[in-house]
Amino acid sequence: MKSFHHINAKTVTEAVKLLKAYKGKARLNAGGTDLLGILKDRILPDYPEAIINIKTIPRLDYIKEDTKGLKIGALARLSDIAKSSAVKETYQVLSAAASAVATPQIRNMATIGGNLCQDVRCWYYRYPNLIGGRILCLRKGSGPCHAVTGDNRYHAILEGKKCFAVCPSDIAIALTALDGKIKIAGAKGVRTVPVKEFFKPLGNGLESDEMVTEIQVPRPPERARQTFLKFTLRKPIDFAIVSVASVIKFENEICTDAKIVLGAVAPTPIQATKAEEIIKGKAIDDITAAKAAEATIAGAKPLSMNAYKVEITKKLVERAILPKDN
Repeated sequence: MKSFHHINAKTVTEAVKLLKAYKGKARLNAGGTDLLGILKDRILPDYPEAIINIKTIPRLDYIKEDTKGLKIGALARLSDIAKSSAVKETYQVLSAAASAVATPQIRNMATIGGNLCQDVRCWYYRYPNLIGGRILCLRKGSGPCHAVTGDNRYHAILEGKKCFAVCPSDIAIALTALDGKIKIAGAKGVRTVPVKEFFKPLGNGLESDEMVTEIQVPRPPERARQTFLKFTLRKPIDFAIVSVASVIKFENEICTDAKIVLGAVAPTPIQATKAEEIIKGKAIDDITAAKAAEATIAGAKPLSMNAYKVEITKKLVERAILPKDN
């Protein structure tokens, strides 16, 4: 790694002031499970001048529940979220997503804020500078998406345009299904944005002087069935090839409301609104589930090597919306 200033922030206000002072040339460090790899491989054209350690900010790792819902501090570890009785009892899709991230060692270090803000895993974007030089692309400021004509096995099949790298966050998929929001502190003040609006085609919605401080999740509907499914090549450790999070409400076996969200198939979490419309007002059987799955991937445009994701997506959607005893 190259040299940089390392600063232990004591408060959110101090961290924000430091981000503003360094004018985009500082990076925050919480668990470090993503940042350290970026620094070691020097994948970014502009190496940060400072690393601001926010683990030193006290009382930002809480998990609290009240009558309105759940509040999680940005420094809460994924392992603690997965084990939380409050999360397991009422927000099962979030608990399952947290449990599915990487390995126990990584979950013991990684934070929910870091998981939401992690960088994409595209191997062109992540190509190390020490092995022939970093590869420039639009996400880094200039250049084409090399996945279009290259090895694109794990890239987007939906809504890919100038960049086909997929959103890598399992937590983001679950929180989108739960209508979660992200609280952000910055030099201009505090704002809250829905998780589904936080992600952009070329990154996330944070300004250079902003940081995530809290995740807010409203209580899901009573009698809602929550499911998180993730297909990987190596189950214990891999990022998703395809993932699906669903929150489906039933009354007398009839679906009255539904939220279905896809992960690892697009640059952002994708809500399968057509599939939701198909199952609402119906008793879900194999035929209805199959129709919903087909609608989910109706607009898919696979690249040369990732058409296999289409069938995986369909099967996961079917499994997510069918009753457990089907």
